[in-house]
Amino acid sequence: MTESTRRTGGHEYEHPQGNPAQPYAAPLAADVHPEWPPPPAHAPAAGSGRRRERPGGPVTLLAAVALVAAAIGGGTAYAIQQLTGHDTTATDTATPVVAAGKRGDVANIAAALTPSVVEVNATLATGSSTGSGVIVSGDGEIVTNNHVVSGASSVKVRTSDGTSRTARVVGTDSSKDLALLRMEGASGLKAAPLGTSSGVQVGDTVVAIGSPEGLTSTVTSGIVSALARDVTVSTDEGRGSQGQGGDEQWPFQFGGREFNGDTGSSTTTYKAIQTDASLNPGNSGGALIDATGRVIGINSAMYSSGSQASSSSDAGSIGLGFAIPVDTVKADLAKLRAGSTS
Repeated sequence: MTESTRRTGGHEYEHPQGNPAQPYAAPLAADVHPEWPPPPAHAPAAGSGRRRERPGGPVTLLAAVALVAAAIGGGTAYAIQQLTGHDTTATDTATPVVAAGKRGDVANIAAALTPSVVEVNATLATGSSTGSGVIVSGDGEIVTNNHVVSGASSVKVRTSDGTSRTARVVGTDSSKDLALLRMEGASGLKAAPLGTSSGVQVGDTVVAIGSPEGLTSTVTSGIVSALARDVTVSTDEGRGSQGQGGDEQWPFQFGGREFNGDTGSSTTTYKAIQTDASLNPGNSGGALIDATGRVIGINSAMYSSGSQASSSSDAGSIGLGFAIPVDTVKADLAKLRAGSTS
């Protein structure tokens, strides 16, 4: 993402109605701070018996539109919050998450995003499931994978500072392997900035944050290995989430092969971002982050050789992981918030 350059001062234009020899300074949109409203128009002087003439013409109209646009930029988030009743979901904005000189620096990305990633522990009829989640609003909304909480009788969430809270499942979408949770009694949380996955390129630096094997706030890094990979996962409730670990037996198909077991007869396929960032059981539902510090995907499937190997020494990531593109997540949020359980 490129930085926008702020321009100062104004350029002189010919006055639309006055003496052409006299310069007319038209305000630029870049001169208005995006978080400040435009200054109020000055009222006519008291006692004036003559209405003040307004300059017309295209230059003045464009300046007025620019001022309104700048004002909207600073007020939209507040308006959305008032209409929806939720703290605003952090999205891709002009404010840099990681300073320009620190982009791609894993330590800086980790420091900025770790507070926005949580550990998710679900209690199932057959055992338990451990995964990760990404905070998407300050009042406790969390995006995770459907397979992490599918069939759960109760869910607990632990934040990076060690705080543990009960959470409820708000909505699920098994066709995209997504679920939305809400922490009880939460407020003032740091929502993760959601970027866009449309501009992601093969070779881009990425950082993954999650809770593999219950190790909260684990950070790994790598690159985008491929895009638009067809990944097929099971939609059967509880499949692959048996026993401690949750992801260890989460089956998926890729490239005509099955990994981590049989996906069963009920499956769904989505386009995924492939990464070689180390992902292990428990990373599912965590964040895949770009070099600017914005979430570009939700980690969802990874091949763990230990799930089929005869020796525990063979266990661990082999650099074959997949993430649901964040554009898919953002398009599904309204449905999940509405309580859909498809």
